Amino acid sequence: MNKKVNIYLMYIIVFLQGFVFYGPIATLYRQNRNLSLSNMFLIESISWILMIIFEIPWGWFADKFGYKKTLIISNFIFFISKIVFYKADSFVMFFLERVLLAISLAGISGCDIALLYSSMEQDESEKVFGRYNAFSTGGYLIASFIFSILIKKSMDSTALWTIIPYAMASVLTLFIKEVNVTQVEKHKFKQSLLTVFKNKTIILLVISFALINEVVQVVGVFLNQSQYVRCGINIKYFGILAVVMQIVRLSSSKAYKFSNKLGANRSIQVLYSIITLGCITLVFTSNVTLTILSITFICASAAIISPIVLNIENKSISTMDRATLLSIFAMFGDLTGAGVNVIIGKTADISISSAFITCVGMCVCAYILLLVYKKNVIPS
Repeated sequence: MNKKVNIYLMYIIVFLQGFVFYGPIATLYRQNRNLSLSNMFLIESISWILMIIFEIPWGWFADKFGYKKTLIISNFIFFISKIVFYKADSFVMFFLERVLLAISLAGISGCDIALLYSSMEQDESEKVFGRYNAFSTGGYLIASFIFSILIKKSMDSTALWTIIPYAMASVLTLFIKEVNVTQVEKHKFKQSLLTVFKNKTIILLVISFALINEVVQVVGVFLNQSQYVRCGINIKYFGILAVVMQIVRLSSSKAYKFSNKLGANRSIQVLYSIITLGCITLVFTSNVTLTILSITFICASAAIISPIVLNIENKSISTMDRATLLSIFAMFGDLTGAGVNVIIGKTADISISSAFITCVGMCVCAYILLLVYKKNVIPS
């Protein structure tokens, strides 16, 4: 059985799931369907909690019953959530959509990476993870271009057409080749948890990356628009800037080259520094060029870091309960992200500069955790 087919199938699946045609107007779409901003944030907060709750049970399920079954169920629920989103016109319906989404993403999280890692040669893991991220970004990039055509018809059409690629992704999951995860005695969840806590150093890296990742998410999705307004950039250019940032994120496909040259730990340290400097610049500047360059370097650095960290996490696992352990790592990341999101959100109410100052503080904390992690491992 050629397990490499899994890698190409997962590339196509995540590419199709990047086709979120309503992405550029997700907030406006919800408002147009009777959902207030306050209710959006409430649903988002509940979604974080649900992700944390479902994360580990899904990892245990994947290790016990197989990665293929887990991904089939999760991607089918993902597909159903898009139908519910299209039909939603009330708080209850949008809440249901988010519950389905949380269940789906918690199932996919960890399981997709475990499947990929079990289907490849270990020396090509960073390359595969980088391309996996790039395919997802590429899908959203194309969707952003197509959006400008669909929106001329109606907002509803952007949500309707999103259902189709998700249906295709769900069907493609059926062709995944199962890896031999059921041929050995399964670990109990308690054993998996003890395994994680015996290797405390990797948790430091997981939390460190979660801090950086949430900073990048906040800067690249929320604070960037306020910063653009602060610089006097016309709103008609926001779409172009969004496309530019997606193109930049494609750099994840070349992460392995960066890592091969500097070493994994050294690469992460350099990229953390770039992100921190970018956030410091955004605290003080209202210059258009500096703003765009700072956000560009922040997004590019994060895209390169992700596959490197995924590779380190997978190499730290020597037991067969890979999906469970990756889900536990993801849970630590979710908990960190949820807390950081609330803190930055509160400071953003004060001013955009205050929010960026908070981001700098989070970056410094992440850097310190990285240094502590490096002291406890053999340098790459």
